[in-house]
Amino acid sequence: PRLQLLLIIAILCVAVVTVDAFAPPIAATRHFATKATATAHSMMPMSDVLQNTILNLDQLNNSILTMDQAAAETLAGPFFGLSLFPYLAFLYFLNLPQNETPKGVTVGFATCLLFVFLTIPAAIGAKVWYGVSLADSDWLHGSAESLLTVTNLVTVIAFRQALSYKEQEMDGVGASMPESMVSYRPMVNLVGVLTALAGLTAFIPGLMGAEVHTPYLSGFMDIPFQVSARHPEPENALTVCCWVIHITSLVEFLVAMGFCWRWADVSNNPKWRGLTWGLLPLHSSGITACTYHLFYNSIPVLVPLQAMLTCLGNTTAMFAAYRIAVSNGWSAPWGDILALNEDNDSKTNIQEEESQSLVGFEDLGDALATDNDWTFIAKLFAGCAVASYLVKYGELWFDFPFESELYLSLAIIFIPSLLNSFKWWKRSQDPSFDGWF
Repeated sequence: PRLQLLLIIAILCVAVVTVDAFAPPIAATRHFATKATATAHSMMPMSDVLQNTILNLDQLNNSILTMDQAAAETLAGPFFGLSLFPYLAFLYFLNLPQNETPKGVTVGFATCLLFVFLTIPAAIGAKVWYGVSLADSDWLHGSAESLLTVTNLVTVIAFRQALSYKEQEMDGVGASMPESMVSYRPMVNLVGVLTALAGLTAFIPGLMGAEVHTPYLSGFMDIPFQVSARHPEPENALTVCCWVIHITSLVEFLVAMGFCWRWADVSNNPKWRGLTWGLLPLHSSGITACTYHLFYNSIPVLVPLQAMLTCLGNTTAMFAAYRIAVSNGWSAPWGDILALNEDNDSKTNIQEEESQSLVGFEDLGDALATDNDWTFIAKLFAGCAVASYLVKYGELWFDFPFESELYLSLAIIFIPSLLNSFKWWKRSQDPSFDGWF
């Protein structure tokens, strides 16, 4: 499919940008070499060319491994800034009336802007008050990241309500349409309440003179005694509550991706499955953030990597939403763009190919379909709390989190991402595929 091809091309572009950004010696050689030097290189024996290539690769590797926090944040900034524009376009395409996207789902995705803009003062406060990055101040970090959990939670609840109604309607079961399908108000109210609570978790410690490593929510979920383990816990380690925030966000996002896949069935429009594909780099971005914290924020290069994946994911999500809009009959006011043109009659009857009940995290929404919203949320957070305890205290028994192993961290990020991608590809080929996780 075209979206998958563009996703592969975009990943290659990120790799090229990464090489340019992380290898100043190579860039300098390319830009300032004279014609005579270029001619001399072209006449080099193959052994010398190979030796120079190895040397350049060593320089690239060293520049990545020795990157400090300031350089990483400087490199990440433009990518985070640029990612805003495709995300705004994504929201525009998603909310077009032709798509009939549930209003609450649009509110959920739009709440991410609230997370972005309110994280900025938290990051500034961490730098000005304590001279550290936001990730190293647990109480500020947890308060800011909780807004991302709010974003994903609202998206999941709104999608869940809409899917339940649509599926009951398809089964001939009488059900009242949830207000969140046709009105922004219910989810806007929910966002307002949850954002106010998140604000209190930062405002109250701030008034009480919180220190740089003051625990988020006073660390009330942490084990109240020193755990005897192989390694002592660093000062900047995340509290259990902060880990719950991060892991819940990852799981909620997977559930939302699964809901996009199921919405293709109930809307009879397979282009919605393309949105699941478009959101994949954003989920990888979340894995990157959690991996960064798993290594106690000791691998700075993961910060720009997360920024690149965020920019890439916002772009692929924008393209996926564009395809949905065009498939529903929307015409761009600026005319057709050849590379993005889609047939309006591309809908096919896919109801007979509905995916079976699956076992992945993204299918928790299906597995817990009989729960009401409150019990669904309670079970979701309970499972993530168990995982948070295992991560926080389990990693103290291993050496790798304390050794800043870059290649291991990349494996932790990209192996699950590739398995996730393969799983969705397999499901697109075989709707009865059950998956493995």
